Amino acid sequence: MVTVGRLVTAMVTPFDAHGEVDYSQARNLAVALIQSGSDGVVVSGTTGESPTLTTEEKLRLFREINEEVQDQGAVIAGTGNYSTAESIDLTRHAEEQGVDAALLVVPYYNKPTQDGLYQHFKAIADSTSLPCILYNVPSRTITSLSSETTIRLSHVDNIIGVKEASGDFDQIARIISGAPEGFHVWSGNDNDTFGIMNMGGYGIISVAAHLVGHQIKRMMELILAGRRIEAAHEHLRLLPIFKGLFTVSNPIPVKYSLNHYGFHVGSPRLPLTEPDESTAEQIRAMLKEYRIDLPLNTSA
Repeated sequence: MVTVGRLVTAMVTPFDAHGEVDYSQARNLAVALIQSGSDGVVVSGTTGESPTLTTEEKLRLFREINEEVQDQGAVIAGTGNYSTAESIDLTRHAEEQGVDAALLVVPYYNKPTQDGLYQHFKAIADSTSLPCILYNVPSRTITSLSSETTIRLSHVDNIIGVKEASGDFDQIARIISGAPEGFHVWSGNDNDTFGIMNMGGYGIISVAAHLVGHQIKRMMELILAGRRIEAAHEHLRLLPIFKGLFTVSNPIPVKYSLNHYGFHVGSPRLPLTEPDESTAEQIRAMLKEYRIDLPLNTSA
C-alpha cells in the first residue's frame, strides 16, 4: 500500500464536450499531477464535483486512476456523504477498486451532533481496512467536527488523519497537540498550509497544486528544513493564487484555469457554471503572474 504523502491534490473531474466523465483525461491529469509534485490525488472529493457524480462514475474513476497511477502515488477515494450506510457501501466498493485510502467528509445538511459524528466516522472506519482521513469543511457542511471529537476519533486504528479546512487555528492546534503520534493533520486550505505546518501539521490536500505543485512542494520542503523565512517568502508569493482560486465556488476557477492553460477538463456540471467574464478576466490576470508546473504532454 502506498503511503499518503504530504502534498495531495484534490483532483478535478474532467468532463467532455457532452458533460460526460472523460476517463482518459482523468488518467492523464492524475499522472500530470504526480509529475508536478503531488504525492497522491483525491478522486471524487469536493473539487472533483462528487455531488454530481453517479456511484458508477465514481467507482470507474477510482479503478481507472488507480490502474494509471499504480505505485507512483496514493489514490484517495472520496467516499463520505450525509448517509452513513451509503458511505460504508461506497467505501467498501472503493476498497475493491484498489485505492489506498478514503476521504470522509463531515455529513452535510442533516447537522448531526458531535456524538453522531463520532459514531458515523467510526462505523465507516470499522467497515473497511482502508486508512481513513476525516474532512472538516464547515463552510460547506455547516456542522464542524470539534477538536475533541477529532482527537477521540484519532484513536480508531485506521483513522490516520484529518483534512482541516475550518480555518480555526486554535482548533487545529488542539488537534496537533492532543492526537497521538502518527495522526496527521493536512491543511484543507492552501493559504493555511504555512501556518499549519509551522505548528506541526503534516501537509496539504491542495487545489492550487493543479497549477503550482512543484512550488508548493518547495515551500513545504523549506518549512521542514527549518528555513522559515524563505518558506514565508514563498507563501507570500503564492498567496494570490491560493486566494484567487476561490474567487467563486471551487472548482469553477481551477477548472477555468486548467482549460485556459491548455489542459482541457471541460466545464463544471450544473448547478456549477463557467465564471462570468469579469471573474474570468481576474483569473487570467492572476495566471500571468505564475509559472505553471503542470505538464501538458501526458497523453498517450
